[in-house]
Amino acid sequence: MREEVARILQENERRLEALHAPFNPITGLGSPLERFELRLSDFGAMGVQYLPASMKDIPLIKRLSKAGSISKFLVERYGEETEEHRKALVEVFLRLREKHDFFFWAAVKAFIKRKGGGSDVRFKLNHPQRKLVEAFERQRLAGAPIRLILLKARQWGGSTATQIYMAWLQLVHQVGLNSLIVGHVKAASTEVSNMFERLINAYPIERLYPIGASFKPNEPKLIGIGSERNVRRIPQRSCNIKLGTAEAPDSARGGDYNLVHCTEVGLWKTTEGKTPEQIIRSACSGVLYKPYTMIVYESTANGTGNFFQREYDAARRGDSQFKALFVAWFEIEQYSLDIPDREAFATELWKNRKADYAASDRAEPGKYLWWLWEQGATLEAIHWYIQERKSKSDHGDMASEFPSDDIEAFVHSGQRVFDMYQVEALRPTCKPPRFVGDVVANGATGEDAITGVRFVEDHQGLFTIWEKPEIDPGERITNRYLVVVDIGGRSRGADYSVICVFDRLFMMEGGKPVVVAQWYGHIDMDKLAWKSAQIAKYYDDALLVIESNTLETKDPNRQVDGDHSHFILNQIKDVYDNLYARPQSADEIRDSVPRKYGFHTNVHTKPIIIDVLITFIREGLYVERDERCLNEYITYERKQNGAYGAIIGKHDDLLMTRAIGLYISSNTKEMPLPKIIQVKTAEQRRAASRRSKPVSEATI
Repeated sequence: MREEVARILQENERRLEALHAPFNPITGLGSPLERFELRLSDFGAMGVQYLPASMKDIPLIKRLSKAGSISKFLVERYGEETEEHRKALVEVFLRLREKHDFFFWAAVKAFIKRKGGGSDVRFKLNHPQRKLVEAFERQRLAGAPIRLILLKARQWGGSTATQIYMAWLQLVHQVGLNSLIVGHVKAASTEVSNMFERLINAYPIERLYPIGASFKPNEPKLIGIGSERNVRRIPQRSCNIKLGTAEAPDSARGGDYNLVHCTEVGLWKTTEGKTPEQIIRSACSGVLYKPYTMIVYESTANGTGNFFQREYDAARRGDSQFKALFVAWFEIEQYSLDIPDREAFATELWKNRKADYAASDRAEPGKYLWWLWEQGATLEAIHWYIQERKSKSDHGDMASEFPSDDIEAFVHSGQRVFDMYQVEALRPTCKPPRFVGDVVANGATGEDAITGVRFVEDHQGLFTIWEKPEIDPGERITNRYLVVVDIGGRSRGADYSVICVFDRLFMMEGGKPVVVAQWYGHIDMDKLAWKSAQIAKYYDDALLVIESNTLETKDPNRQVDGDHSHFILNQIKDVYDNLYARPQSADEIRDSVPRKYGFHTNVHTKPIIIDVLITFIREGLYVERDERCLNEYITYERKQNGAYGAIIGKHDDLLMTRAIGLYISSNTKEMPLPKIIQVKTAEQRRAASRRSKPVSEATI
């Protein structure tokens, strides 16, 4: 344990150094993005500077670097050094630096309100602000429109950094960039207005004009226009700054705007018949998708299923033109508390790293504190968290203000079903698929749909494969592959349809079932029927299990465009006979009632298959390949009414295929263990390839 504690203390020192690394925006030391060194021996405190890489090929910078001093450069250029020449050169250099280096410009030209009162101070970015601006700059420098959605902890100045960055684009980069700022309440917009006034009032008038342009020293730099006085204009830059609120949707209406900042979007409420989506659309619809345009949604999380969560999730998945950025509370320097005995604290952290229970409802279990350490928090940050947690009676309250990751930020309304640490233990086996494409056959329906089945690669395909089927003509392995189908809807807003393939080979010797392939998307129901049969056929005539909810018992929390299970099953039952069937009573058999195919998920079976899934995740009893499924585990909860389901705005389609598949796979009454059958003759091979009658479902 001593060695482990020593390693913790050593790693903590490294984290503290990284968090509090020297940052000097004047010289560029510690500023983000790629930089190079410029030495000018006679430039005082700026004798050694670390300039942005974008300045490296500027001819003036090249000549200054070669000269090594301002004096030498001036003598080589003009034959002599004069004060006038020096002053003009410094002016040109500083303007270049201000245009290429936001961190420098903010430190020398932007004034903000001092926390706690007193005189205004220059804007020196803190650690998370530098992370945010770096994300902006990477998009700008790539020649791309700036589109970012920021999920944040409280009180580190993310909104301020965004606003001042927008001001930099307006005041330094391009003339005529109009901006729109939409706050959630009027007070937020007023605060932004005051910040702009403070910045502009302190801004040198000559910097609003090109070098050599004429101007009046006392001319106004910020004037109000319009009857409502919510639009300010900087005449020297021909740009407007409009302030609006989500409370008054008309005030947030856009137009000829290039830069839009929507702040605390998670707190926006439906007002005057306008939803947050409609307000956003009205504010941003006029912004063209081109360089030097900018749209930022920023907010703390405020529950689940709202517009902000949906947009953040889409950006996180890469399905949006926006980039997602999350700032955890422990990345903020102020959330730290000195520790009297650091070694003793580290020892307790290590000793209790597996503890599942907390001492009270105002504390976290040792396992969670250890998870914070694994996420990158310092010991000092964890110590602060422990003390702050005492002010909250619920973990959700703490997580909403001080989220540790972007999953935790969106607080559950119910109780999480799966342990997040156990879910994370499945992640190392997740990996990109080896093949992407589709399964095709000789026809689209009927017998032809399962004849000549083959895989065709297509990078736009919805069928992903980690392992192709292994079929040996000399032997057969019965009950090896299992295919489970979760029925979704055809519309974009409905649940996804999922076809998941399990390989049970290793279960013969006590091993684990493995997810080896998956189809995931929206599709018409008749096409899903044949796609399921084709994939099952491709995987060696696998047992095909289709979830079959009746209209009377379907889960109201799942959008499936109505119940289509019987339609699907009737389509394929006559041509694919290795189909999972539900049990029949003696009366049904006597009365020749048609068999019902598929796994019936209802109020009786669902808790059982979820309990099985809990066990499989807790013990690590199967191999997962798709990270999206892990995300569904993390956002699955037991509702206040006792029902299971995804949190609002999330899906559980992948999860349900695992729950059903692992239940059947682990129950030998449902599906026997795989068995090797040697095939020596053609006749024997033909006999082995014939499938048995439909499997019956054991009574649950």
